[in-house]
Amino acid sequence: MLRAALLQLSVSDDPEANLLRTRAMVAEAKAGGAEFILTPECTNILSSDRAHQRAVLRREDEDETLAALRADAAAHGVWLLIGSLALKTDDADGRFANRSLLIAPDGSIAARYDKIHMFDVTVSATESYRESEGYRPGDRAVIADTPFGTVGLSICYDLRFAYLFRHLAKAGASILTVPAAFNDTTGAAHWETLLRARAIETGCFVLAPAQTGEHAAHQGRARRTYGHSLAVAPWGEVLADAGAEPGVTFVDLDLDEVAKARGRVPSLLHDREFSGP
Repeated sequence: MLRAALLQLSVSDDPEANLLRTRAMVAEAKAGGAEFILTPECTNILSSDRAHQRAVLRREDEDETLAALRADAAAHGVWLLIGSLALKTDDADGRFANRSLLIAPDGSIAARYDKIHMFDVTVSATESYRESEGYRPGDRAVIADTPFGTVGLSICYDLRFAYLFRHLAKAGASILTVPAAFNDTTGAAHWETLLRARAIETGCFVLAPAQTGEHAAHQGRARRTYGHSLAVAPWGEVLADAGAEPGVTFVDLDLDEVAKARGRVPSLLHDREFSGP
């Protein structure tokens, strides 16, 4: 059995204030017996103001949130998935990275994953997003071995691209992480359905820590996110739902369920080549 903890945050555009709340939740998760702690996408900041982001964001080796959470993982002796951090890069066009980092119990970085699929959508006549204007997409799928299984990394909008998760599962992943800051409108319509589908298709546990509520912004427009951090079993059952409030949600995973689900429906072994259209 593995005890995991999903941290549901409601961050602002102030990285220092966000870090204080995140560290307190990490400590709470450890006190509750969690061995694997997961934070959502945009753990350090949620902001639509590019000028503000340029002023407060840092490169990976300078980021205070990353340094503090690495130290906390080592102090608590836990695996910690930082769902994602907004980080400066050396890209010529000045775009940021949306990067998920898996931290080992000694504080080292076990894996890095840069979000591949950018959230460039028009939800309604009054609500649109162009993530690719501020963030450059990654181009590499990532898995990481841990004592409790192989973890496949993803971030938020990646959830809509089933081929990525099938690739991760066929590469050995038994746990898929989907940290998110899912839009309030699309979250209500699609979040749970997509997460359960990805679990069923791959026979993996899916752990999806999320941002929630209205996110205070000193500059730019405030955003709303859906919440409902979920843990889903390989057969598709929802094991935990964090609802709409910030907090820590614990879930105990029976890792033998991965082999059981895949034994019942071994679809990962049944790919076939085909032609057309």
